[in-house]
Amino acid sequence: MSWVEMLTDEAKVERHACLTPVWSETAWFADFVLPMGHGSERHDLMSQETHAARWIGFRQPVLRVALEKRGQTFDFTWQAHEAAGLGQVWEEDEFWIELSWRIDPDGALGIRKYFESPYRAGAKLRIEEFYRWIFEHSVPGLPEAAKKEGLTPLAYMRKYGAFLVEDAVYRTYETPQDGGVVVDGVARVGFPTPTRKLEFFSRTLKDWKWPEHAVPGYIRSHVHWSNIDRAKGEMVLLPTFRLPTLIHTRSGNAKWLYEISHTNPLWLHPEDAARHGVTTGDLLKIATAIGWFVDKVWVTEAIRPGVVACSHHLGRWRLAETTGGERWSTALVDLQREAPGRWRMRQLHGIEPFDSADPDSARVWWQDAGVHQNLTFPVQPDPISGQHCWHQKVSVARPGPDERYGDIVVDTEKAFAVYRQWLALARPAPGPGNLRRPLWLPRAFKPDASAFRLEP
Repeated sequence: MSWVEMLTDEAKVERHACLTPVWSETAWFADFVLPMGHGSERHDLMSQETHAARWIGFRQPVLRVALEKRGQTFDFTWQAHEAAGLGQVWEEDEFWIELSWRIDPDGALGIRKYFESPYRAGAKLRIEEFYRWIFEHSVPGLPEAAKKEGLTPLAYMRKYGAFLVEDAVYRTYETPQDGGVVVDGVARVGFPTPTRKLEFFSRTLKDWKWPEHAVPGYIRSHVHWSNIDRAKGEMVLLPTFRLPTLIHTRSGNAKWLYEISHTNPLWLHPEDAARHGVTTGDLLKIATAIGWFVDKVWVTEAIRPGVVACSHHLGRWRLAETTGGERWSTALVDLQREAPGRWRMRQLHGIEPFDSADPDSARVWWQDAGVHQNLTFPVQPDPISGQHCWHQKVSVARPGPDERYGDIVVDTEKAFAVYRQWLALARPAPGPGNLRRPLWLPRAFKPDASAFRLEP
């Protein structure tokens, strides 16, 4: 709940604009909610590891494309949405272009130049020019394939929506490259490590103050069995497993998916269920280092003894009956700040039928919205990588007489104290060469090397 404290304190966040395609818990606490287009309402590039190939897909805003095929023209995608009666629903690419020009209208700040057309000197970049340049200069083989069909690269991608760059991509590390790692007399690309080899010994870990982990070995984590006292009701909570029908918590507007999956009960082995005297449908209270939540039990042999699991995705909530969140997946809750740092959430009711332009909303038969377990998790940064350690050491007990399904209690002061404990496990920079972090580690948008160096 620290994020709620931050967003409701104007001394810390004076104004908060939420760019979102849907109402959300975060948007409720925003000063401005700016509607953004969803997947089918914007341009975007796609490429996943679907098979051993390199390919690129081109997502296009369906409504704009459909109206343009009927002869209408638009400068911005939001104009197509407005023409169709949806209002000013922007796509993010165009929003950032427009915002940059509003912030730096004459280019004096040095921002505008990055959002100028590569085809019309000094003019504002258009969305079609943005993707035209990418397809002309950044996709190997696409210009040639388009030329064979008498099309420009942009027209090709608008027509087909995807392009196969390279098929049957295997053993890329063996690709010959001048200056690469020499194997059997041939210089090859190798692997993305400092030595270009698969490293059994990591010089990086040794140089960055973790010599005991420079060679692979077993590391006892915070949820190692030796740290768990089952006699005191302690268990390991597995909170990260996914359901195949939902996508993170973003599936709330997909009514058919939520009809299939709308609960996240506690998976409990029969041995542990007998120890706690519960059966399927009973309630248990799961206490973390900073709070607790109450959920229903599902007794199953699909989980090992000593481990309790609660799936990702569920537990969406709203603070008002008809606003603040779509009603297919959110429970109505009461959120109270009982004391400095101490928050309590109670579900007033789950999902109910409601009137809307969609007749299916009156046919909603399910009631459960799940429990928002993540609110009770402290930030646990791994001391080497900095990544969040999701698994939780928890205490499991029967809830008290005044505690009921969906109740959540969180103490943000405890959360900050736990974060500091984990932070103390790190071995801070600087590393070799007064660096903040190793230069060779890949990043999606890597800053200039000078940004990695600490001033002496």
